[in-house]
Amino acid sequence: MGMSVTISAATEQDAEQIFRLQYLCFQSEAALYGNYRIDPLVQTLDSVRQEVAADCVFVARLGEEVVGSVRGKVTEDGAAAIAKLCVHPRLQGHGIGARLLRAAEDALAERHGATRFRLHTGHRSEGNLRLYRKVGYQTVGRAKGDDGVEMIILEKEAGAFVATA
Repeated sequence: MGMSVTISAATEQDAEQIFRLQYLCFQSEAALYGNYRIDPLVQTLDSVRQEVAADCVFVARLGEEVVGSVRGKVTEDGAAAIAKLCVHPRLQGHGIGARLLRAAEDALAERHGATRFRLHTGHRSEGNLRLYRKVGYQTVGRAKGDDGVEMIILEKEAGAFVATA
């Protein structure tokens, strides 16, 4: 019998695995844009450690291995910024990303009072856009990222209908 993937809050001990996973997962995004200087690829391990300590960070585990992660924090306007959702390439397409997203949304709303959720993805990232729309996010704008990539900004209200993945 195979192991199942579990979702839990990240700990300080997870920071290095999150860092390595993020680097692996965002290679395909970088290739889509021909830009290997996107934020997830240039972020430092110390910065990931700081986010794990300060933000709402969840991981997906298969046994002891971190195979997915997501981060979120409430901003001044009451929205929760959700970022760097990633799932190991060998496990993509099995609903893990949606489960991570739901865990972060639930925690940000229940524990931190978020009234809506906001995230962004590159304009060519069709798989990401499909997932976000499937779970209730709607496009609210566009912006140019610090790395020059055109980003689509999506939002949904806390408590909005979420389709199961």
